[in-house]
Amino acid sequence: MTNHDIIIIGGGPAGLAAALAARKAGVEDVLILERDSCLGGILNQCIHNGFGLHTFKEELTGPEYAYRYIEQVEAEKIPCKLNTMVIDINQEKEITAINREDGLITMKAKAVILAMGCRERPRGALNIPGYRPAGIYSAGTAQRLMNIEGYSVGKEVVILGSGDIGLIMARRMTLEGAKVKVVAELMPYSGGLKRNIVQCLDDYGIPLKLSHTVVDIQGKERVTGITLAQVGPDRKPIPGTEEQYSCDTLLLSVGLIPENELTKGIGAAMSPVTSGPEVNDHLETSVEGVFACGNVLHVHDLVDYVSEEASLAGTNAAAYVLAGEKTDGHRVELKGENGVRYTVPQTIDINNMLDQVTVRFRVADVYKDRCIAVYYDGVQVSRRKKKVLAPGEMEQVVLKKDSFAQYPDLKRIVICTEED
Repeated sequence: MTNHDIIIIGGGPAGLAAALAARKAGVEDVLILERDSCLGGILNQCIHNGFGLHTFKEELTGPEYAYRYIEQVEAEKIPCKLNTMVIDINQEKEITAINREDGLITMKAKAVILAMGCRERPRGALNIPGYRPAGIYSAGTAQRLMNIEGYSVGKEVVILGSGDIGLIMARRMTLEGAKVKVVAELMPYSGGLKRNIVQCLDDYGIPLKLSHTVVDIQGKERVTGITLAQVGPDRKPIPGTEEQYSCDTLLLSVGLIPENELTKGIGAAMSPVTSGPEVNDHLETSVEGVFACGNVLHVHDLVDYVSEEASLAGTNAAAYVLAGEKTDGHRVELKGENGVRYTVPQTIDINNMLDQVTVRFRVADVYKDRCIAVYYDGVQVSRRKKKVLAPGEMEQVVLKKDSFAQYPDLKRIVICTEED
């Protein structure tokens, strides 16, 4: 068994930013474990631009954004084990992994950073009737086949789900010469960023049908068509609203799930809303010395926020390793109410927090002319007007340490939406 100060699981944007921050904070012994053959994670197949506006103040493609971090990791000589699959972590922070060179290996860390990212929800989770013909892909799989493997996946396309990957693939397929007939969305609102709806659908005349879903897939060997139907408020198809579309390809962009089998295995407390672990303001899970960041914690809309969050996790993991013993704190619960689905973090240690904490959250529906309000034990301390709030766009509030001085016995912070 080898010993390390910090082991980071995942070499995507979160893992890379966490590694750099940990090294900068004074921990030399940092190791990245990555199951793919190269660093960069999902960014390597995201050849469209729009990355890096916050972090680098310029517009980059996914591979360009990843390479900026890979260059820094290489310059710092932070070691990485590629093609290495982590299969287990225990409460003592002992990691079991496997690769071709070393076989089965075990490592022990003083701190672990979970940065495994997320995966797509598959067709099996949707209960769509029909055969299982060729031509059904998750949007991310189609993106990889086109952008990395160099294959065209179809000529007549229907996309189910208006998540960001689905919207971007609508444009990508169009640019490749395919005809995207429709993007259907089960919910009454899109799950993607507003800019992606404009740039990927509106600019190319691709219709978006909200409150619609696929109720049948035709074809045995290959998809020959699908049936769309409108759904009611209960999300169930309304009889008589069916429409036929001929197509040879169906792309599914029906949500992302944090990759948390390892997190559950270690015994960390999980959030039923985000499907990620619950964390404190240091991004530490309920298992001491195990931190989480990026899409494994909750699904982000911008990679810039992933990098920012991961840097915080790396800095805090380094502080944990260097400090040794933890001091007793004043733990305060954070809750989302009245339209706020969740908050990350879920708790704040007022005594040991930094000067300020960024709390990120998503809303449950599309709201217009609302306010985001913050309450300390029922007392309103801030209120900010927003013209539009949408589930596809992550929101945030900043809580400053000095704002807690007047609340020595604070137990609960509530973030909610209110009428303007």
